[in-house]
Amino acid sequence: MPLHEFTALLILATAMSFTPGPNTTLSTAMAANHGLRHSLRFVLAVPVGWTLLLGLCALGVGALITGLPPLRAGIKAVGIGYLLWLAWKLSGSGQLAQARPAQLQISFAQGVLLQFINIKAWFLALTIVAGWVAGQANFAERMLVVLPVMASYAFCSNLCYACIGAALRQWLAHGRRLLWFNRLMAALLVGTAVWMLRA
Repeated sequence: MPLHEFTALLILATAMSFTPGPNTTLSTAMAANHGLRHSLRFVLAVPVGWTLLLGLCALGVGALITGLPPLRAGIKAVGIGYLLWLAWKLSGSGQLAQARPAQLQISFAQGVLLQFINIKAWFLALTIVAGWVAGQANFAERMLVVLPVMASYAFCSNLCYACIGAALRQWLAHGRRLLWFNRLMAALLVGTAVWMLRA
């Protein structure tokens, strides 16, 4: 892959991975409410799910989904519903003792599957396949570059957000700070759901 294409890939990966979205919001909220250790399962699940999604898009599944509007609408509806459910569960936790692990209990498998209902992840995967992989003679070689780069960015961005959440944990334990933090995180999830609805 030429240097200018690789540089463009890194810029896109940075912009898309480190801007708030469902994954980073959940990583932050889990770590803030239950500690960094609790969030690590999800932080590790994101790059696995993302890598699978990108690989499937490169093999043509992304084109199939964008070509079948009912299937795309179904994925979008499930994603929006899940984000709104998570936002509702999160918005009522005002003390660390109230923020029961079950409220933000996302298994590794659920974290992987969440990528498949995350419209932001789909858009990024389709953009990367269209811009860096599809129609290229060295398809396999390009995938060997793109997959580890994007998986690394998915892991690093979510780990950074989780570390921020964990660093805020003690500060959030005082007064009503955690309640307002959780409501802010819930509002970000609702905002993402609204964006998905309009996308």
